[in-house]
Amino acid sequence: MTWLELSVQIDNEAVESVSELLARYGYNGGVVAEPAWIPGDEGPEFSYDPSRPVTLRTYIPLDAQAEDVRQRLEQALWHLGQMRPISPLQARSLEEEDWANAWKQHYSILRVGERTVVVPSWLEYTPRPDDVAIYLDPGMAFGTGLHPTTQLCLRLLEQYARPGLRTLDLGTGSGILAIAAAKLGAGPVLALDNDPVAAHVATENVQINQVAHIVTAAAGSLGAGQHMGHWLTGDFGEQGSGIGDRGSDTAPSSPTPNPQFEMIAANLIAKVLVILAADMADALVPGGILISSGIINTKEADVVEAFAAVGLHQLERHVEGEWIALVHTR
Repeated sequence: MTWLELSVQIDNEAVESVSELLARYGYNGGVVAEPAWIPGDEGPEFSYDPSRPVTLRTYIPLDAQAEDVRQRLEQALWHLGQMRPISPLQARSLEEEDWANAWKQHYSILRVGERTVVVPSWLEYTPRPDDVAIYLDPGMAFGTGLHPTTQLCLRLLEQYARPGLRTLDLGTGSGILAIAAAKLGAGPVLALDNDPVAAHVATENVQINQVAHIVTAAAGSLGAGQHMGHWLTGDFGEQGSGIGDRGSDTAPSSPTPNPQFEMIAANLIAKVLVILAADMADALVPGGILISSGIINTKEADVVEAFAAVGLHQLERHVEGEWIALVHTR
């Protein structure tokens, strides 16, 4: 099969909105982000420059509908471009083998926080004595460690994870936060995602990191989340309609977990956090910790209000650029 790679360059402030748009058109909702890399002073580690453009890529089958999809995406990007600088949409064809590996060239070893190191599974790395190395093959799932929201969560997990802490990673994507929690000592860990592709990728990454005895990855969500599609698609289902499935073959397959978690990590977006506020509060034991991220600064007040309304008390607030991470307790 031949694939069409569609790519666009944007500033960091537009990453969330353009990612959502590309996810609606791309195969399995997959979006690859390529920040502007900065080589480290020593070793193979990289960081990235948030002041330079990010390249986003998605892939579609090169079939009879491809040109129509390309034109519709181009038109939608034009409208977004009236608010934020967006480069013209670029397209190139790739054969199956090239497509399967094309995105891999955009990832490098990344150190986050004091101990966590995100290592693409196809690269070699010798961990330092105190390193918590996470070997990741993100595939077409969200959650590579590159995005500021993921990095905020990883830093907070370094602070809060401790042995025996029953943990839920809600919206797990590639499984990066679940794996980090397990390697930092927490467990057992349940990693849930409404996207079956993400749940499959997370399961594979759990096995790569040899934490399958601690982490269980599955398709599913909490409460109202079971009525949603993948959050990047903008399908938020029937808000607040409670536990259950959508009555179709796209519904999450796993049962809703019992409210027995001592820590929840939820790297979603503000609207989803608001919808799931009551469900997350119910799933958290008294004194438990909720780490939430994916919050754009213009939506922070909505999340703070929703969490307060369900009895969650804010402990911490962290900022990276325009992104917010919050820590609450019940």
